[in-house]
Parts: sequence; structure tokens; C-alpha cells
Amino acid sequence: MAFDRKLLEIVACPVCKGTLEFDKQAQTLNCKFDKLAFPITEGIPVLLENRAQPLD
Repeated sequence: MAFDRKLLEIVACPVCKGTLEFDKQAQTLNCKFDKLAFPITEGIPVLLENRAQPLD
């Protein structure tokens, strides 16, 4: 299942409420401010802080 890019207009980082960027290759939504990557599972973003991975 593909990620619907229109969701980027309405979703925000659950930590800082900032803008998220889609990383197509990693299938994550990234918050540059908090340096967190939120996974996308079966086309659905998992916007839970405890499921996020730190960005390098």
C-alpha cells in the first residue's frame, strides 16, 4: 500500500507539532527539528513517539 502524500498537509510531528517530510526510500515521516523518523506501516503513518527512530 502506498503512502498518500496528501496526508502531509494535515499531519504534524506529535512531539513538537512541526512539519514532517516524507522519505520515500526509508518509508518514514521525518521531523528535522526533533531528529526523529516515524515509520509508515502498510501506508499508515505511526505517529507515536515511542515508535520513532532517531535520525542520523
